[in-house]
Amino acid sequence: MVLPHGGSKKQKAMLMGVGLDNKDGHARITKGDNFVMVGGSEETHERMTETAIKVNEKLSAKGKALEEVSPKELIDIIQDVRK
Repeated sequence: MVLPHGGSKKQKAMLMGVGLDNKDGHARITKGDNFVMVGGSEETHERMTETAIKVNEKLSAKGKALEEVSPKELIDIIQDVRK
């Protein structure tokens, strides 16, 4: 992104998970380096958070940041870590 004053701003990407199966009334929010997980049952929230952490680990192992991968590559990584 080019700013009006001639500089540039690095774009930042984030993963966001929203769980909709919460029936216990507990408000769950977990924030990480490049992710935010909100809501869900305990099980769903834990699974979303674990997936985001594993995606970060996989990206780190590849030497890449989230904003550097294509949507297809991100989908492949998510599918891989969920196996």
